[in-house]
Amino acid sequence: MLTLIGFIIGICIGSFLNVCIDRLPSGRSIINPPSHCPNCERRLKRIDLIPVASYLWLRGRCRYCRTSIPRRILVVEVGTGLLFAFLSFSYGFGVEFLVLALCACLFLILAVIDLEHGLILNKIVYPAIGIGLVLSPFWPSLGFARPFLGGDGLLHSFLSSISGGLIFAALLSLIALLYSGGMGWGDVKMAALIGLITGFPSVLTAMMLSFLSAGTLAILLLLLRLRSRKEAIPFGPFLSMGAFIALLRGPELIRWYWGLFV
Repeated sequence: MLTLIGFIIGICIGSFLNVCIDRLPSGRSIINPPSHCPNCERRLKRIDLIPVASYLWLRGRCRYCRTSIPRRILVVEVGTGLLFAFLSFSYGFGVEFLVLALCACLFLILAVIDLEHGLILNKIVYPAIGIGLVLSPFWPSLGFARPFLGGDGLLHSFLSSISGGLIFAALLSLIALLYSGGMGWGDVKMAALIGLITGFPSVLTAMMLSFLSAGTLAILLLLLRLRSRKEAIPFGPFLSMGAFIALLRGPELIRWYWGLFV
């Protein structure tokens, strides 16, 4: 039952995330004007805004002008629903669920905007970094907290966040400086945010998963001749995926990895 409730909450939140993804890159308000068709500009009725169901019922087209609705609308709603269902099943509806759900929404917005526009927006990253700094000392009180040098106090957690952010940002900064065009400074800022949230040593998991997944996809696209070497691949989606997995299972994955060599 909790899983079903989590899914329903998730698809509703996903509908709002789509509004953020549509409007934030162009600097528009996420509150006004109300939802409307971008083609015919007709204001949408409530029946047109039911998450998932309205898209399927209308077969992915505007009720009024029959213009195609981006498939991303459905993907984000269903994806957010599945994420929330997983989190509610794993953690129930407590503080852990709330924090992880917020992080999932943040990473999802950053990933999709970078995928569609090639942008990592400062208006999202900077406030998130500020909130992360304020909350970083309190991670040990949560069930998914990461250890730092065996400590579990406020100072240890704060140092874990700061060191994680510095390590990941420094690495991507070095890549951006050495390989012009190979890494954007938006990715560097996002790396700082991810390190701050995941902390050390979990940031190592985020780094490894991000580079491994991005590299694997790049090789496949080159082999299939779907991309050339000169075409950039947005790194934000891979950063988001690596960050969220590291947030959930960072220490466990690190122990498993080292166990292969010990």
